[in-house]
Amino acid sequence: MKVIQLSYPNQITTDEVVGPYSMALGFFDGVHKGHQAVIQQAKVKSEQTGTKLAVMTFDPHPSIVLGQSKEKVFYITPLQQKIAILGEMGVDTLFVVRFTSDFAQLTPKDFVQLFVKDLGVQHVIAGFDYTFGSKGKGDMKLMTELCGDEASVTVVDKQVAGDDKISSTRIRKQLQLGDMESVCKLLGHPYITPGVVVHGDKRGRTIGFPTANVQVDDDSFIPANGVYVVKIAVQDEWFVGVCNIGFKPTFKNPAEKNLSIEVHIVDFDKNIYGEEVEIAWYKWLRSEQKFDGIDALIEQLTKDKQQAIDYFKA
Repeated sequence: MKVIQLSYPNQITTDEVVGPYSMALGFFDGVHKGHQAVIQQAKVKSEQTGTKLAVMTFDPHPSIVLGQSKEKVFYITPLQQKIAILGEMGVDTLFVVRFTSDFAQLTPKDFVQLFVKDLGVQHVIAGFDYTFGSKGKGDMKLMTELCGDEASVTVVDKQVAGDDKISSTRIRKQLQLGDMESVCKLLGHPYITPGVVVHGDKRGRTIGFPTANVQVDDDSFIPANGVYVVKIAVQDEWFVGVCNIGFKPTFKNPAEKNLSIEVHIVDFDKNIYGEEVEIAWYKWLRSEQKFDGIDALIEQLTKDKQQAIDYFKA
């Protein structure tokens, strides 16, 4: 997949732009089932017309530039992870447009001219609620009018699960609750968090439950505190594990609020410090708790481990 970085007004095209394209438009955080429906429609159109399958996304999140969020923005899929997923989906060209204050002020007409027509896009595909241009004034009806005879427009209907729309906002709420099974259904795949194995206090190995202490990417969304059934990818191989997100209250002073993400990997004894890993989250098991002693902790960890093994056997 070719990744092309664009920015307005400095770099709005390059020699790498070689259309024609059928292009899916959206931010695509999570690349969830709703996003997949849009990209699938673009893929169908590209196959029907012999055009290249393209996706256009934006970085950073618009709310950062527009000041809509006072809190730090966490991504379901940080940009590099999003790029990897889209590549696996068979996208030919990914346009990553730098979202800046100047870009945010573009009129809908200028957006269509510069980022659709001038790029050689012949077919535009987006969700029913996609908006563009200054203050989101452009909707899909206006997109159709502005494209005219130069590009066709396909509007993808709302995708639902249960009674509600599939959305990145809904997925974030489920992540905050730790409901990873619901997240998996909305994404169409387990939620995955990339990170690096770093040194911890090494206490787990002294009780027969060594753990990989994972420092996740700063922009990643961390699920609710608790204990989870997971898989962890180490050197391109997936292993069953149990992950604890929390503050290790059995050993730590409650006043010390240093969040840790630790994975006990089943039947694994390699030294993997410094390795890049991915955690795939499957099921929340229980809240983090403080135990009266080491024996009680070991008993519970043994149960957690067996639950993880049984989960994947089932």
